[in-house]
Amino acid sequence: MKSLTQRRARIARVRKIEHARASASAAEAEGRVIVLEEHSSRLHRLATDLTPSAGSMFGAALSNAGELAQRLRDARTGLADAISGAKASALESSLARIEARIRQESADRLEVQAQAQLNEAMERRRETPFRTRVRNRGFGDIS
Repeated sequence: MKSLTQRRARIARVRKIEHARASASAAEAEGRVIVLEEHSSRLHRLATDLTPSAGSMFGAALSNAGELAQRLRDARTGLADAISGAKASALESSLARIEARIRQESADRLEVQAQAQLNEAMERRRETPFRTRVRNRGFGDIS
């Protein structure tokens, strides 16, 4: 019974570590999504800032600004695939974290149950009255 309790305690510790790793992985994936979205918004802001303003401007400067704005828009469009992939990865790692948490809670319940069974068995042993044996020590028949 004691080995069962120890085994379940070990499983509970492993499940706790697995959950911690899954949580860290999920947080990292969510962080990647946030960073990519910030980059996308920054690219949009830069491209918007490069739009020509009212006033006189040289043709070459206007052309360069327009070309740079178009490149920024293209980069932002290309970043959309990376963002969607990162979101899918974040969702997947979030589901893995939830599954790891469920396994951890199950292992914790089994550990508590095994400990309770061990305590109950030990209590039963303590309450069992001791019986003394009458041994025949080779003194022959006592009649």
